[in-house]
Amino acid sequence: MTSFRFHPQSQVVRQAEHYLITLYTDPAEQYEQVLIRIEPDHEELFMDMQPCSTSGSWLKWQVKIPVSVHAPHTLYCFKFVYSDRQVYLHAAGESVRLPQKHYHFKIHSDAQPPEWVKQQVFYQIFPERFANGKPDITPSADTYQYHQDGRPVVQKQWGEPVAKTHSGTGATEFYGGDLIGIEQQLDYLQQLGVTALYLNPIFASPSNHKYDCVDYWQVEPHFGGNKALISLSAALKTRHMKLMLDAVVNHTSNQHPWIDFYQQGKNGAYNHPSSPYRNWYHFDNDGHYWSWKGITSLPKLNFAEPEVQQAIYSGKDAMLKHWLKPPYQIDGWRFDVAHMLGEHNSALNNAHHIRQFRNAIKQTNPQAYMIGEHFSEASQWLQGEQQDGAMNYYGFCHPVVAFLTDTDVPRHAPIHLSGVDLATWLAEARASIPFANQLAQYNLLDSHDTPRFLHLVKENRQLKQIAVTLLLTYIGVPSIYYGDEVGVTGGNDPDCRRCFPWDQDQWDHKLFKHYQSLIALRKERIELQQGDLISLAEQADIWVYLRWIPGQHSIVVVNRGPAQELTISLEHFVLESRCYLERLSGEQLTLNHNQLTIECAAQSSQILSSIEHRPAM
Repeated sequence: MTSFRFHPQSQVVRQAEHYLITLYTDPAEQYEQVLIRIEPDHEELFMDMQPCSTSGSWLKWQVKIPVSVHAPHTLYCFKFVYSDRQVYLHAAGESVRLPQKHYHFKIHSDAQPPEWVKQQVFYQIFPERFANGKPDITPSADTYQYHQDGRPVVQKQWGEPVAKTHSGTGATEFYGGDLIGIEQQLDYLQQLGVTALYLNPIFASPSNHKYDCVDYWQVEPHFGGNKALISLSAALKTRHMKLMLDAVVNHTSNQHPWIDFYQQGKNGAYNHPSSPYRNWYHFDNDGHYWSWKGITSLPKLNFAEPEVQQAIYSGKDAMLKHWLKPPYQIDGWRFDVAHMLGEHNSALNNAHHIRQFRNAIKQTNPQAYMIGEHFSEASQWLQGEQQDGAMNYYGFCHPVVAFLTDTDVPRHAPIHLSGVDLATWLAEARASIPFANQLAQYNLLDSHDTPRFLHLVKENRQLKQIAVTLLLTYIGVPSIYYGDEVGVTGGNDPDCRRCFPWDQDQWDHKLFKHYQSLIALRKERIELQQGDLISLAEQADIWVYLRWIPGQHSIVVVNRGPAQELTISLEHFVLESRCYLERLSGEQLTLNHNQLTIECAAQSSQILSSIEHRPAM
């Protein structure tokens, strides 16, 4: 282990045509040479670095490197030369050899996520199941038909069990959740501490999940319509909260007037080959349209058609622009199955259209947040010029689930990760994208598409609390799926979409307090919002990491296994403080000979925040 672990990537500063790069090292460490490696014009160049000052107990190094003009990213890493060896420092950690380019530190010269994003704690709401604010607009068999596919509309009482599967009435069961109910519960959300909402689709649709849109310019009337969104958006702004909506533009409902499968109108593409909308979808020679994963109720839009582009992103009142403008003024878009949309019956030219989405969004509101849904590794969309971030299944949710539940997310086979495996997986995922995009990743434990995390750990509250600690202290933007904080559980979709239990007698109040305390801590400690992450210790059942910015840091300890005493050596790290406050218990700890001894209870987590002086006893 070497003593130059700290490279505060958040300390990179743009200065005209240069970046000012800052590095901190231990003054006691003896290097023969410190170099920064860059690639102007794709050719390797090493620049010698010299220390410029001290910062607290650190030796501070700075160097200016040119902003890349031949590529969107400026790449660099560090090389430390000793008398008998060399060590490279890069985005994935350290190595004795030059790392591959995708593990270099990288900065996108132009495309940056909004600054406000890294300060947020998101709360994901499935609107139909969160709160019923206006019962008289709840769908019923008399007011809401699923047309001619034969499925009945079922109105259920709040809290009744949901259907076991989406066959039968899974998509047509209605409990009456609406936007009015969400607005009525903003006090609760602020009490919890969340600062931003992500709503699953809210536009007009025949289903409860709304991923089958029939009108992109109309909020579902049974959610309260456009007026309810205007009111909710205004209420959120009064509270300085943000709002992100779900853009489902890979496909529409087969009941959308553009395709009109059931011939409710006069000019839909399915029944009229001469329809002006015929090229908006992809039809084969037999007249069958291409749909998402073969689900015929979800016909896929064809982005090769210029008029589709106009409707969705390029036109003056294109859908993506429309809701960013007054009176709605939403703050961001989440794109459903972002990697799958494209031209004809495929994802052809996907990157081009995602870039065009970004351009349309940022031109309308430069500070809007844009993320995509990707269940697998998504680094190709996260280099800056496409998405600000992703729903971070691969780079956070999947490894955490695997580590704490031994569950392979596709559920093909068991998986057993050690603390080493967990740290490596997470480091590789982080290192593949610019640091600014790491901070904008949308981290989650579960969602409307997955089993609840509590279900996966077989209702083990201790393992759930470990996961929550990771969620609220890891790099990226944490998101809480509605009801997780009070102990809502559930298996595969649609069981994970249960109603929020507003009867507080049904709440897990200890779990709620854990969420509430960690959200408050994240808001208090800026290193948890934007600091670097350094892995300190990796064992079979334990992972320990540091979140650090100049002047303060926090150490996070997670132990999924039995109780044990853990000694962490910090001899290679020059830290600002020798005293720590354990934020979950209030215990105070002190470094002893550069070592920190921690008593780890079975299946527990701890957060040690640096304090400058030990408080008087």
